[in-house]
Amino acid sequence: MTLQELAKFDGKDGRKAYVAVNGTIYDLTESARWKNGSHEGAHQAGADLTEAIKAAPHVRSVIENFPVVGKIEMDPLTPKKDWNLGGTLFVAAVIAAAVLYFLWR
Repeated sequence: MTLQELAKFDGKDGRKAYVAVNGTIYDLTESARWKNGSHEGAHQAGADLTEAIKAAPHVRSVIENFPVVGKIEMDPLTPKKDWNLGGTLFVAAVIAAAVLYFLWR
């Protein structure tokens, strides 16, 4: 399932409530803490909660107790989130410095 497909499982109007964490999709539909797809007003079903779970007051194992219904597939049209901009900028700076060094020699 892609992230776009996951978004359809928002828990509203009788739809299932699914969330993704670390690429795994969990069904939270039966959880009393996810009524209508909302978790205490802080999180909405149909989303990737990988980053949000890091700041959660409970451990990740809580969500891992729910049924697994699939895995997240990368949509080829969606840019990768984990693109390492810092590393890329460092490499670009080194190349630029090398070019300048050889030009001013």
